[in-house]
Amino acid sequence: MRLNYKPPYHFNPSNFVINHLALRLYIQDELLWGAAWLYRATGLKTYLDYLGQVGDTGGVRSTFSWDDKFTGAQVLVAKLVLDGKVDSSGIWAQFKSQGEDYICSCAEKGSRNVAKTPGGLFWFLPDNNSQYVTSATFLMSVYAKYLSEKGSASLQCNGGTISPSDLQSLVAAQVDYLLGSNPKGLSYMVGYGTNFPQQIHHRAASIVSIKQDPTPVSCKGGFDQWFNKNAPNPNVLEGGVVSVDGSDNYNDGRNNYQTAEPSTVVNGPLVGVLAYLA
Repeated sequence: MRLNYKPPYHFNPSNFVINHLALRLYIQDELLWGAAWLYRATGLKTYLDYLGQVGDTGGVRSTFSWDDKFTGAQVLVAKLVLDGKVDSSGIWAQFKSQGEDYICSCAEKGSRNVAKTPGGLFWFLPDNNSQYVTSATFLMSVYAKYLSEKGSASLQCNGGTISPSDLQSLVAAQVDYLLGSNPKGLSYMVGYGTNFPQQIHHRAASIVSIKQDPTPVSCKGGFDQWFNKNAPNPNVLEGGVVSVDGSDNYNDGRNNYQTAEPSTVVNGPLVGVLAYLA
């Protein structure tokens, strides 16, 4: 049987090139991040060559997150410089200085220092600020480890010198804040301590367990019956981390999605930080 097939569109090579370039710009941080990790895992020169030939190393970033991995790639390359695997000049120095400037800024000794709440927590953005706090402290703890491995190495910032122990203290202070050492005396990790948020913005936590009540709950019913119910969540989402606003305030209500919504992008980096501090 012969099919009379007609492609749904006409392939235009020039459009492909334009779209490919646009896509590359959009995911440049992902490409650098991937190449840095693949070189670390395999040692293949192909990935190192890619890093050495890129035209955009990202510059000094304002956050490190799931949506902006430039600083992570910069710190990975900085380790290559520290270990003597690449030159300490040219593009390699550019990677290193940009990654270090972000860490210096978190320590309030950089070119664009990170703001803090009155109680001392890093303040990046209103939505789910804790994700940026844990990712920043993760990078700081990683770099502290890198420097410690070099003996007496310290981080030279525009505003002064930072030792690995300085970075460790800064990291610990941020974690302590999240776990209860803050103006509200509230643990922002659900289930940790005796005073933690009771009405986090999380569907599974806010709806009764099927073991307690097997009655099916529709999508709309979840809102009508549970979401708007002014009562503690029937399920405690242990380990979920929420956020405060820029004034150290926290509104414990399910409608407060900006700060009361936990996410894996908060906990992922935090696992590494806690392992470092343990």
